[in-house]
Amino acid sequence: MADIPVVDSAAGTTDEPMFGILDIFLLGVSLGIGVYWFFFRGKKKEDEEIKKLSVVPIGGGMRSASAGGFIQKMKSSHKNVVVFYGSQTGTAEEFAGRLSKDAQRFGLKGMISDPEECEMEDLTQLTEIENSLAIFCMATYGEGDPTDNAQEFYDWLQEGSTQLDGVKYAVFGLGNKTYEHYNEMGKYVDKRLEELGAERIFELGLGDDDGNMEEDFVTWREKFWPAVCEQFGVEATGDESSIRQYSLEIVEDRPPEKIFSGEVARLGSFNTQKPPFDAKNPYLSPVKANRELHSGGDRSCMHIEFDISGTRIRYEAGDHVAVYPVNDPELVDKLGKLLNADLDTVISLNNVDEEASKKHPFPCPCTYRTAFSHYIDITAPPRTNVLKDISDYAEDPKDKEFLLRISSPTPEGKHEYHEWIIEDRRNIVAILEDLPSVKPPADHLCELLPRLQARYYSISSSPKEYPTSIHITAVLTKYTTRTGRTANGVATSWLKKKVPNGPQTNPTVPIYVRKSQFRLPFKASTPVIMIGPGTGLAPFRGFIQERHHAKEDGKELGDTILFFGCRKEKEDYIYRDELENYKNTGVLSQLHVAFSRDQEKKLYVQDLLRNQKQSLWDVLEKGGHIYVCGDARHMAPDVQRTIREVIVEEGGKSVTESEDYIKKMQSKGRYACDVWS
Repeated sequence: MADIPVVDSAAGTTDEPMFGILDIFLLGVSLGIGVYWFFFRGKKKEDEEIKKLSVVPIGGGMRSASAGGFIQKMKSSHKNVVVFYGSQTGTAEEFAGRLSKDAQRFGLKGMISDPEECEMEDLTQLTEIENSLAIFCMATYGEGDPTDNAQEFYDWLQEGSTQLDGVKYAVFGLGNKTYEHYNEMGKYVDKRLEELGAERIFELGLGDDDGNMEEDFVTWREKFWPAVCEQFGVEATGDESSIRQYSLEIVEDRPPEKIFSGEVARLGSFNTQKPPFDAKNPYLSPVKANRELHSGGDRSCMHIEFDISGTRIRYEAGDHVAVYPVNDPELVDKLGKLLNADLDTVISLNNVDEEASKKHPFPCPCTYRTAFSHYIDITAPPRTNVLKDISDYAEDPKDKEFLLRISSPTPEGKHEYHEWIIEDRRNIVAILEDLPSVKPPADHLCELLPRLQARYYSISSSPKEYPTSIHITAVLTKYTTRTGRTANGVATSWLKKKVPNGPQTNPTVPIYVRKSQFRLPFKASTPVIMIGPGTGLAPFRGFIQERHHAKEDGKELGDTILFFGCRKEKEDYIYRDELENYKNTGVLSQLHVAFSRDQEKKLYVQDLLRNQKQSLWDVLEKGGHIYVCGDARHMAPDVQRTIREVIVEEGGKSVTESEDYIKKMQSKGRYACDVWS
């Protein structure tokens, strides 16, 4: 369209305008639409987007209650017994499963639950279910700590004030008497539930792994169920037949990429590695080095380095690294022959309880070979419930009678089980060899035997000096049993073969890092005393590397004293050159080594501590820290006893005062232990 001219009255001339009336009109309409869109439609869209991203907050870090909560599952499946477990190695979970199965023999219906996957505040609703009962199988980990899967439950118990009036419960704790905080979690849960108003229906059970955990559990269990019958007015049904939890499905025509081959959780995770790496997603680490540390004798100690380049894996000196081992292929083949099983058959074991959160006992589908190699512990002595269940498959009446007898809770049965299974170190392969008429189906055995667990090693390096690798120090476990069989440690015998450029050109190991509280003081000037015989030296190698790095940075070092012990100077003085170099360069201010078998009278680290009692006391009075790593059964208690004597003799304290002195050190993090039984 032609523009309409505008008359400039001042100039008295006619010029072509820049904008016409129609242009201005259209511009105004466009501007109005833009304003409307920005303030109204845009806001609406923004609101819609916010609504899509909004989440319902949950309290205390626990899972939120929902239609899938454990109370709802119990109601919909008509169950009245729930068994919670806090488990680090699988034993507490196994006991929970056995108690859940037991319930059926008393006219009750049980289910097991992982507290990490539950909203534990829902416990208050348990009273809505008739004849309801909560059982807790709680293991203690480390220095009186909860297991990883029970941490949130523990925090909730500590912080919560929820009243559990009317809730009936019982607790069985799993611990080890060689540790100072024996069964701390079991004791705490039992006491705390009562404080919150719950009703204990049977006394706390305490299992001791240093003695006979199985016997402790069976003894408690045999008294527990009669108490349940009395509480709820029920009776045993008399049905002692084996109760199957999983049904067998033979899987056919499944492509290999859809079949598990050893992955911990995610199918194909070993082929497509994705961080972050953790217990359910371990990193398949290349082995950079695997060398022998012993220079003589008939024992072997390995120094192994795992490559973590480009993985985002972070660790600190004092942390642990978990290794997922694989069973000996020869032992797996032998088991397959004893069971008359085709180990390459692809199977899936499916939970018969559709409401159960655990659909399979291990990753399925997989072959029997994969199950017996990666997922099932075939080397540990089987527990009594396994023996009882496989007795059903004995063709010889004598074998059946024998298995029933040694799996019974009678004094004679317990004694025979201890001798024939525990002392003779019979695993499932040895049992089937010695009782040839017993032929359990392979799928039932897969259900009965416990899961193969990761093995944890103290990391023997510092990220300050080795940021792209993790080192471990491991003694090969190998011995002859009373029956003449050779017993090999699952993990160490497997790791022994992981040699770069050896039988496997590029060997790999599934690993992940587990954080620890075993840490050096923040200030490098704080004096430290490290006591670690044998492979107890492992974390201290990392600590010493930390001090070396600090020294290289020009920082002032406090006294750094190491007490190390081994059998013979010329055989198993591991890392000798490193340690003596650290001593010569001033990183180690003192190095004391005890060789227990190089002289007629055995000499141990605690003897060296006595010899250095004045120096030891001086370090303690300067605010020094003590670290102990190694054997929990003998060494650690002996060391603490010696330190207590030093405090009495050099510090002029009474025995009671010396005990209080050590407790104060522990509470302030100045006395730390990383021990094992």
